[in-house]
Formats: sequence, C-alpha cells, structure tokens
Amino acid sequence: MLQSTITLIVFLFPLAYSPGPGNMFFAANGARFGFRSTIPATIGYHIATWILTAAIGFGFIAALDKFPNVFFVLKIAGSLYVLWISWKLFRSGILEGDNAAKPATFVDGIVLLILNPKAYVIIALMFTQFLNQSEFGTHLAVVLITTIFTFNNFIAFSVWTLIGNKIAGYFRTPESAQKLNMLFGGILAAVGVWMLVF
Repeated sequence: MLQSTITLIVFLFPLAYSPGPGNMFFAANGARFGFRSTIPATIGYHIATWILTAAIGFGFIAALDKFPNVFFVLKIAGSLYVLWISWKLFRSGILEGDNAAKPATFVDGIVLLILNPKAYVIIALMFTQFLNQSEFGTHLAVVLITTIFTFNNFIAFSVWTLIGNKIAGYFRTPESAQKLNMLFGGILAAVGVWMLVF
C-alpha cells in the first residue's frame, strides 16, 4: 500500500505542481484577493474533483467514449469560461476600479474542473496506470486513488495560491494593483487559449 501510494504521488507530482490551468487560476486569485478569499473556489474545485475522479474510476469514462464529441464541447466551453474570467480580471484594473473585481466563487471552482477536458484525460490515464496495481478490491482502490489524487491537487493549488498571494505583497498601491490585474488577466487568457489549442 505504501509503495503504491508513493509511486502514485511521484506520478502525479509534475502534473499537479507544474503551471497549468488550475494552478494559474488559483495563483491569479490568490494574488488578486488573498489566500482566504480563494477558499470557496478551492472547496468547490476539489469536491468536484473527488466526485468526477470517482465517477471516471467507476466507469464514467466508458460512457463518454460512446459520445466523443463531449470532449470537444468541454474543450470549447472550458476555454471560453477561462477567457471570460480573465477578461473580467483584466478589465477590473482598467475600467471598474480596485473594488469592482470579485474573487472566484464555490461555483467557479466546480465549473473550472468540469469544463477542463484535460482533467478527464489525466484521471483516466492515472487509473489505467494504477488501478490494476492496487492490493485492494477495485471499488476500494478507486476510492483510495481518488482521495490521494484530490488531496495532492489540493496541496498543489494551495501552494500556488500562496505564491500568488506572496507576489501580491509587492503590488499594494492602486497603480501597481492594476498592473497585477492585467498581468494575471493576461496569464489566464493564455491558459484559456492553451486549453483550446492543445
């Protein structure tokens, strides 16, 4: 059990801690609004992560294989959603004033996960690699892998959120805050395009 867990964490480490849509989303929100304000979105994202991961582990991916266009629709919708969030953040530093922007919500966290088709691919790959290696029955193995995956992501996102929050400490004046909004709005826009293209 311990060896399988360590192997799974090593497998997940580069996926969870390298810059990606989720990490950049929470880093941007941490920078703009602080660590505490991201908690609702973090909870929403990881509740959705656990449910979706378990669903894929119990065979949801097989149902999606019958409807291949679902992934294409999720890809477009997810990209547009991130672009919309980036546009709101970008404009908040130019037209609406410092107090106009709002932190990501519980629902934003859920939607970000659901509309990210790459999450489905990573989760499916994880199960193909580790489900058969478990010493437990299939159902318990799915629950254990799902929980480790979700908790590992939670730690990674928290680290990126704290990094964003730390960076924001150097941007406390209104002028520099506007530049930070534009910077992270641009980063999220790039993430949205990345989700669409790759």
